[in-house]
Amino acid sequence: MPGPQYSLDHDGVRVEIAALAAALRSLSVDGVQLTEPYGPDVVAPMGCGMVLAPWPNRVRDALWQLDGEPQQLDVTEPKFQNAIHGLLRNTGYALVAKTEASLTLRALIAPQHGWPFLLDTRVRYQIESGGLTVTHEATNLSPRPAPWAVGAHPYLRVGDVPSEELTVTITGASRLELDDRLNPVATHALPAGGDGELRAGVPARGLDLNTAYGELANIDGRADVAWLTADDGRRTTLWADPAFGWIQAYTPSQFPRDAAHGGPGLAIALEPMTAPPNALNSGVGLIELAPGASWHGSWGLRFSQTGGSR
Repeated sequence: MPGPQYSLDHDGVRVEIAALAAALRSLSVDGVQLTEPYGPDVVAPMGCGMVLAPWPNRVRDALWQLDGEPQQLDVTEPKFQNAIHGLLRNTGYALVAKTEASLTLRALIAPQHGWPFLLDTRVRYQIESGGLTVTHEATNLSPRPAPWAVGAHPYLRVGDVPSEELTVTITGASRLELDDRLNPVATHALPAGGDGELRAGVPARGLDLNTAYGELANIDGRADVAWLTADDGRRTTLWADPAFGWIQAYTPSQFPRDAAHGGPGLAIALEPMTAPPNALNSGVGLIELAPGASWHGSWGLRFSQTGGSR
């Protein structure tokens, strides 16, 4: 069993959260499903809804350098010999506070293989009008500066519209090129209207993405950074503050969706991240937390009937 489960139901918004990895298990607005849901007895399929900390995505070879000393993390992606999605994927978060419209969970990241730091991390799920705000926090309890990055892994929907019938828009003006082990090797600018550019929206049918996009629309402040649109104009929007400068788009063709929600098939993950893949080695997007220092950043999801604000 994945452990304790929590729910919020307020102002037409219903949220379901698993304590394991503080995963967003379901989000609906006025009965319209905005994320891929799964049952309370299921461990998040394909990382669905999980919090990814203290790094999202991959660390090449599960190895990085700290002040010139190699740090060997556990290999958690054996197929490619990488460390993937941080150190809290199998951790049960503790409840800190709960109200009718909000929930705060906490987990410590203890020193371990390749990670000589103690961090106090928290995630707050707050119902807002027409959607949900997610705020991540981290405090460095170590006597030395610690690197920090965070992400989340929601798979988005627009109600019961099949994913193949949606249009995907991502505001990123650059993307990472990956090698055959899904680690970045180059960054490419994406001229408007050019190949691989999604700012004008592209049909989801046939998409095969496992791609990180940068230079999002939120560079100068909180903004809508990606969205899914149905033919009738309904839209599920991902917004983020400037701390979340990257989105990983992932479109598995056989997401293990249950029969009640359409069965296995294409799913669309749009993952807000403060840093890109392999950030512990590149340093791109990494936040340095001084001893005793804290950080917080927010992103969220919103539903609208016609593509604008609800």
